[in-house]
Amino acid sequence: MRTVEAAGLEIGDDHPPRIMGVLNVSEESPYDPSVFADSGEAAAYVDRELIAEGADIVDVGLESANKRLDVLSPEEELDRLDTAIETLESVSGEAVFSIETRYSEVADAALSRGFDMVNDVCGFADPSMPEVCKAHDAAVVKMASPPDLERPGALASVEGIYEALSMNGFTEKTILDPAFGGWSEEKTLDDDRETFSRLREFRAYDRPLLVSINRKNFLREIAGRETGEALPVSLAATAMAVERGAHVLRTHDVRETRDAALVGREFARERVRDPTVEELDVTTRREAARYLERVGGDPVLADAGVIRWFRLAELGDAYEPLAAAVADTAGVHLAGTDPTLLFGTRDGFYSLDRTVPVETGRLPTIFSKILDDFN
Repeated sequence: MRTVEAAGLEIGDDHPPRIMGVLNVSEESPYDPSVFADSGEAAAYVDRELIAEGADIVDVGLESANKRLDVLSPEEELDRLDTAIETLESVSGEAVFSIETRYSEVADAALSRGFDMVNDVCGFADPSMPEVCKAHDAAVVKMASPPDLERPGALASVEGIYEALSMNGFTEKTILDPAFGGWSEEKTLDDDRETFSRLREFRAYDRPLLVSINRKNFLREIAGRETGEALPVSLAATAMAVERGAHVLRTHDVRETRDAALVGREFARERVRDPTVEELDVTTRREAARYLERVGGDPVLADAGVIRWFRLAELGDAYEPLAAAVADTAGVHLAGTDPTLLFGTRDGFYSLDRTVPVETGRLPTIFSKILDDFN
């Protein structure tokens, strides 16, 4: 996984999760505590509520990306940029400042006047955005979106999100955002949940990941909470997101999110890494297929490339036929008696499923669950 440097801040596997706090100078933005029209008040908020609480990055929004609101023109965004610049100049604390925009001319103006990076909510729908960021040697967050400047994030399926991230390529300093949230009428809460469960797949692009899941609907529904009560579910998901490979957490709740992210990092799976070798976090066939796709490999190889471990308990009379079948099957292994560890490749498990006698109690049900988990 490559490391991206944003104005001296390094982002990647070898570095702590980075926290992106949010400031809005857009009166339409729905989260009132982060909305300011006065640059002095905005700067005080940034120092007190964002940087002092642990924000590494401050993301400044010039307009709300709410799909129910009219989209501002580049000229209208530029009219609001002065407030953002005045805020940046008045902040006393140290942070990387990101401008949230979809327009390359706004990004160019912001980077020329002191901003450090760009958060592109339309994912390079403006084809000049990559070149502007390259010219300023600036990091840029690329949010998955269709090639339409008026429809940020309007994608539903994981496949659509994954493919959209390739649109107009990448810069050397691109960070990817899979666009959680209700960006379109077609997207459901189940779509967000599937995207979250498959977050590791986006690591195949070999670029850091940003997630923005703070108090999102797909988490609130799980616990039946309104926005004001949704911090606990956000923090639980934050720790899980970091464990699954997220590097930047965009949030309104900086202090709490920082703590949850550090817990996720502490208990993330250790992988072998040195200058020439990196152990990949591959647990499903789909994840294996993503990596094969990025290197031009045969996707069929994903069927044999996933190694999984399972713990089985109370096998009883089913243990002996299972042990005999494992002994005759390549690609699977058995250890222990109760509990029993069963581990191997996808192909090995499929072969074992064909080998184990159907009369061996609950083994067919166990294998059905294991094989489903591979897909």
